[in-house]
Amino acid sequence: MVLSHLHGDHFDRVARRSLDKRVPLLTTPHAAERLGKHGFATQALRTWKAHTLERDAEQLTVESLPGIHARGVMGRLLPPVMGSMVTHSAPGRPTRRLYLGGDTLTGNHLDEISRRFPQIDAAVLHLGGTRVLLHTVTMDDRQGVDALRRVDAARALAVHHDDYGVFRSPVSAFVQRAARAGLGDRVRVPARGEQVTLFPEELS
Repeated sequence: MVLSHLHGDHFDRVARRSLDKRVPLLTTPHAAERLGKHGFATQALRTWKAHTLERDAEQLTVESLPGIHARGVMGRLLPPVMGSMVTHSAPGRPTRRLYLGGDTLTGNHLDEISRRFPQIDAAVLHLGGTRVLLHTVTMDDRQGVDALRRVDAARALAVHHDDYGVFRSPVSAFVQRAARAGLGDRVRVPARGEQVTLFPEELS
C-alpha cells in the first residue's frame, strides 16, 4: 500500500480497522511513525528514497517524491505529504511508470520529478481546488493542467475532486482547460468505484 500522507480523507478509522496490517505500507516518516503504533507494517520513505518489492523476477519500486500540500502558514499546519513514482518491471514486458501526485500543489518540484523521470506513462492527479482558511490545498483546474504539462505524463487520471464541500474547482473545469491546452486526449475522469486499466494495449 502507498499512502501520501496521514489525513482523514486518505486514511480514516475504517481503513485503520479494516486493512490488513501485515501488508507493507509505504508512506511519509510522519505517517509511518503514527500508523506503526497501530500495528501496521510501515516503511518510512524520505524524499527520493525508494523501496522495492520483488517476486518471481518482477519488481515493483516505489520512490518518494516531493509534494507541497499548501504554502505559507497553512503549509506548516498540515501533515507532510509525498508523491510517489511506482515503477513496474518484468522480463519480456515494458517498464511502466505511474506517478501518484498525492495532495500536492503544482510548482518547480514537479520539474525536478520530470527531469529524473523523463518518461512517465500515467499520472494520478488530485484536484478539486480545496480551500481551507483562504488557502488552496489541492490543485484547481489551472494548477492541474500546469502539473500535467510539467510531469508530461502520457495519460492522466483526475481523482479526489468531489468528496467534500470544501472543493471549489469542478473536475469539468479541468477537463475543459486540458482540452484547450491540447492535452484533452490524455485525461480521463474515472467514475466513483470504477476499476481502471491503465495500459489496455497490454491485455491483447
